[in-house]
Amino acid sequence: MIEISVSNLVKEFEVGKKILDGLTFQVDSGERVGLLGPNGCGKTTLLRILTGVMDYDQGEVVIAPGRRLGLISQIPVYPAGHRVEDVLDTAFAPLRQMEEEMASLTARMAAGESDPALLARYDKLSAAYQSGGGYETETNKNKVCNGLSIPQDMRQRPFDQLSGGEKTRVNLARLILEDTDILLLDEPTNHLDLRATEWLEEYLEKFKGTVLTVSHDRYFLDRVVDRIVEINQGKAEFYPGNYSFYAVEKERRYEEKLRQYEKEQAKIEQLEKAAAQMRVWAYSGMDKTFKRVKSMEKRIERMRVTDRPKKERKMEVRFGEREFRGDEVLSIKRLAKSFEGRTLFSDVDLEVEGGERIALLGDNGTGKSTLIKVILGEEEPDTGKVRMGPTVKVGYLPQVIHFDHPERNLVDTLIYDQDCTASTARNRLAAFKFRGEDVFKTVSSLSGGELSRLRLCMLMDARINLLILDEPTNHLDIQSREWIEEAVEEYGGNLLFVSHDRYFIERFATRIWMLEDGHITDFRGTYEEYRAARDRARLATAPVGQAAAPEPKKEKPRRPGGTKNLEKEVAAAERAVGKAEEQMDELEQQIQAASSDYLKLQELCEQREALEEEILKLYGRWEELSAQLEEARG
Repeated sequence: MIEISVSNLVKEFEVGKKILDGLTFQVDSGERVGLLGPNGCGKTTLLRILTGVMDYDQGEVVIAPGRRLGLISQIPVYPAGHRVEDVLDTAFAPLRQMEEEMASLTARMAAGESDPALLARYDKLSAAYQSGGGYETETNKNKVCNGLSIPQDMRQRPFDQLSGGEKTRVNLARLILEDTDILLLDEPTNHLDLRATEWLEEYLEKFKGTVLTVSHDRYFLDRVVDRIVEINQGKAEFYPGNYSFYAVEKERRYEEKLRQYEKEQAKIEQLEKAAAQMRVWAYSGMDKTFKRVKSMEKRIERMRVTDRPKKERKMEVRFGEREFRGDEVLSIKRLAKSFEGRTLFSDVDLEVEGGERIALLGDNGTGKSTLIKVILGEEEPDTGKVRMGPTVKVGYLPQVIHFDHPERNLVDTLIYDQDCTASTARNRLAAFKFRGEDVFKTVSSLSGGELSRLRLCMLMDARINLLILDEPTNHLDIQSREWIEEAVEEYGGNLLFVSHDRYFIERFATRIWMLEDGHITDFRGTYEEYRAARDRARLATAPVGQAAAPEPKKEKPRRPGGTKNLEKEVAAAERAVGKAEEQMDELEQQIQAASSDYLKLQELCEQREALEEEILKLYGRWEELSAQLEEARG
């Protein structure tokens, strides 16, 4: 079944500049489609058109009738004082209406009404309420909130006082709780930490509806989508696979088209030489060759069907490097920092040697950026000290880019900062894709990604041996991320970075600092090695047999015609089912009690899933034995 159909879609914001120019594609029921393209190509515009928020100039957009569709980039406006909890509860509005009607029907039946239609309506509502998860709303809400890092104290805050990223997380949680049929996700991982991103991936794997997502997170695209639609010059190009397939296939198509173009040009060149020679003969008196020349020239024009394939120019980026002398890069002793009565970290003791590449990881709000600022001397620690090696020169790219003079244009910003000529400034800006009239834009008019590019442009000229990056890929499209990665790849100095981009982390980190519960776990190895070690540790510390249901006894050999052993086995199977159901009741109580403890809740939910499977097996065994007993008695 086709759920989304887009045909010959055209949209332009400036006359003559069509951002979407004949875009055509469809999404079938249950598909997971990634929507790719450089920043500004029209991805978000398309999502807004699909939800009806934005109109289009030409074409046709059809959403399958009766399908509920949600977009996370749309943040509704709620009344003043509306709490996050109230926003989340709007997801259950249909269930609340059922509750009210069921209560009204119950009151009428209690008053003595005995109309069969009344009872039939109540039964229908009760079944719909149960199938819609009416008895599990609080459990589901706690599970989603813990998965998306929405703690209990945040749920009591007014929604309009949240940051943009927090509002996006809450809105995503609301849409998940609404259980929409079609999810449109616009950069869903931008404001999620690693744990929340992994939770969202697991949720989408089990989601039975359709997903259309815009994302620059390559790990997320690899795990979630099974088809790529790329918007290229206003039109759609299709790749039947995840991001890794897309990256290889796109390069293959470019090389194939380039070979076709070069072959065509070689043939055209050969024919043009022949036509030129024939024209010389025609002027020498061979009048009949004029007609052949004209025919050949028409043939040459008909052959010009393939344009030279274009490939986006790479940014010519390379960090300046300064020679490092000595063993000690950074020494941290007994470091502690609190903020508004909350301890961000304490008793931090770390040593960094030459050549190390360290990823500082942790959930949002744990204090990663604060630790970076303490290391740089921008924040004072409560206790402890930080010492840099004597030959260390730091280069820093902050998460929030700030310029002292945002009213200046890009050329003047570089001239003042780098003390260079206008010509040098323009050459450096051009290497970072600021060309033509773009260099005369004011800094205040730049997007988040453009601000990152400008700051990197200014950083590249500095001779450094310790590079500190705070979310370096946060506002960049995939191509810009690859440019920065190439620059970091060539950089040979020390690297300390904060990132939620797992591709970036896995590519560069040789050491992990995980900031959790005010302490740093120091792991020497890659991110994948760290995750494997963490999973092994959790398995080793899990309570033995906590979630395991008792296995039914193996069937004993029976004498022909006897039922005594069968009766015992049926009774044992019944006891096993009863004991497993008691364990399930205890687990449900533990889940309710652990609603604010994400790690505990996740562990308990996994135990519940395993126990549910075990109960199904036990029921199957009990039914099989009961049937055998009935047959033996018959």
